[in-house]
This record gives sequence, structure tokens and C-alpha cells, in this order.
Amino acid sequence: MKPIGVFDSGLGGLTVAAALNRKLPNEQLIYLGDTARLPYGTKSASTVIRYSLQIANFLVSQGIKLLVAACNTASAHAVDALREALPIPVLGVVEPGAREAAHRTTLGQIGVIGTLGTVGSGAYRRALQDIRSDLVVFSQPCPLLVPLAEEGWHEHPVTAEVARHYLSQLRQQSGDLDTIVLGCTHYPLLKKTLADQASGVFGHPVELVDSADAVAQAVADELVDKDLTQRGSRVAEDRFFVTDDSRFAELAARFLGRRISAVENADI
Repeated sequence: MKPIGVFDSGLGGLTVAAALNRKLPNEQLIYLGDTARLPYGTKSASTVIRYSLQIANFLVSQGIKLLVAACNTASAHAVDALREALPIPVLGVVEPGAREAAHRTTLGQIGVIGTLGTVGSGAYRRALQDIRSDLVVFSQPCPLLVPLAEEGWHEHPVTAEVARHYLSQLRQQSGDLDTIVLGCTHYPLLKKTLADQASGVFGHPVELVDSADAVAQAVADELVDKDLTQRGSRVAEDRFFVTDDSRFAELAARFLGRRISAVENADI
């Protein structure tokens, strides 16, 4: 009956929370957005690990049974440290997204777009090539997409132009590819624009892999494997914590597709 903990540097992890709500409607979530210290994508690996451990300790104190690092940068840098430090299962978003991309590609050439931290870590490249050593992986940082997603400019002409610029840089590296991993949890909000621009840049439809649904399936499998699935209907509403309440409740509806009634402050 315990809740699932989910954290991100800010709002992006709410796309994972939404996928978990769809997949596991009887499970309560406790979400923490580290809004006082975002973004993580420009921080050093050691800082991201330190922040992630602080957040994890807070969520464990709330009685969670499983932790999801719903932040690509935290997943890239901190999952191993979290697994070593915590007495509960820990899942990130990199491995499930990589498995889905490896399954979908037919050309064997995969693009990864994400923050500077996620791309610089090489986490997706390692995860993809661990799954299939023959895969060729190309990566492109896209730092301007996060503020555009939060601004709600999901299909705005400016967003289309920015997306086309980044995807053109990706094509210059790769020549061609058929699958792109959305390596930031904000990017699913821009999926239509990214799909349209990718089709134009590459000259054919490109599979876009949103790791949120893959993560939700991985969590469901882990709950079954560890006999942690909630039996019966949920016992409480989801709870949302932030380290700085800067428009979180207002913006959260764009990610969750619903309003949230309360946001609590977390002292971590």
C-alpha cells in the first residue's frame, strides 16, 4: 500500500508521472520537483548525484516502496549511487527508453536528443550498445527545447524553427536514421512538432521514442517481480512536493493533463 516516489529537477518528470497514472491507476505517487536548483542538465555529475541522494532520502522518509529517477540527467549520473544507497528498488528512464529504441529501429542508426548533461554523459549510447553492440548512436543537445515546452509553445513556429535547427545538426552527423530517443522528459510535450520537423529534415517518418511509457511498464514489471503491487483501489491521492514553488501548480497541468489541488514544500 506504500506509494511510489518520483523525482525530477522540475516539471519534466510529470510526463513520467502521467504515464504511471495511466498504467498503474491504483498506485499512489509522491512526486518531488527540485525547482530551486534546476536545471540539472548543466550541472556536474557529482552535483547531480548529491542532489539526487538528498531527494531520495526525503522521499524514503515519506515511506515510498520504489523510486523512479524521472530525470534523464539524474538517471544518467546517479542511478548506480541511488541503488547502492537505498533499501528499495530504483529505476531510471535511460534503460527503458534505450530498450524501446533498440526494439523499434530497423536501420540500426539511432539519434538521441536531450540536455547538455544527458548527452554529455553518453548514458544512452552505452545503454543502447549494451543491448545491441551493432547499433550506431548519434547525439544532439537541444537546450532551448525545455523553456519552450514550459512556456506552452508546443506547436509554435519558433519551436518548429528551433527543432528544425537541432534536427538538421543531428542529420549532419548521421546522414540518416529512423529512430530518435526523446532524452528529456519535457520533450514529449513537443512530440508533434518534433515528428513533423524530423520527417522534413530526414525525408521520411522517424520513430520518436518517449521513455515515459517504457518506464511505466518497467515499474509495473518491477512491482510484480518484487510483490509490491497495490492490491485493490488506491488509498490516497498523489502528493506533489517542490523545493521552490515557482508556478509549479499552474504549469503542472500541461504535463499531467489535469489540475493538482495542492503543492507542498520539501526541505531537503
